[in-house]
Amino acid sequence: MFSKSCEYGLQAMIYISMHSNSKNKVTLKQIAKSQQIPQPFLSKILQQLVKHKLIGSMKGRNGGFYLLKSPQKITLLEIVKIINGTDLLDGCVLGLSKCSAQNPCPVYYEFKKVKDQIKQILKSKSLNTLSEDILTRSGGAYYNSISKS
Repeated sequence: MFSKSCEYGLQAMIYISMHSNSKNKVTLKQIAKSQQIPQPFLSKILQQLVKHKLIGSMKGRNGGFYLLKSPQKITLLEIVKIINGTDLLDGCVLGLSKCSAQNPCPVYYEFKKVKDQIKQILKSKSLNTLSEDILTRSGGAYYNSISKS
């Protein structure tokens, strides 16, 4: 459903949320290795998230990436919009440029309902919620496998 960039961005943000704090930052290498994402590709994605002030970046010996906002305040919708834009959620599924409620395409109303539901799900899920769900559902197995990097 989402681009590979968006999937990787979501995985990286969850990892950063689960592993960083004001004193402990995570490196590009740690994220890439744990999530099996090519480092150059991940670097470009993280630069976008830094530019939009979701994460901070610090160079040097104790450098790395960290969240700039509380994980409770960062929603999946915010991340998706930064990386993928809004076309998937707001654009015409047939690619028509003038599709709207005033000028609907043949499937406008059916897809509007689905897109509204997807937006609501993405808006209701924060990084904090996802991190807690991952820990609860996996009994910590997922967390343990990604924290050994």
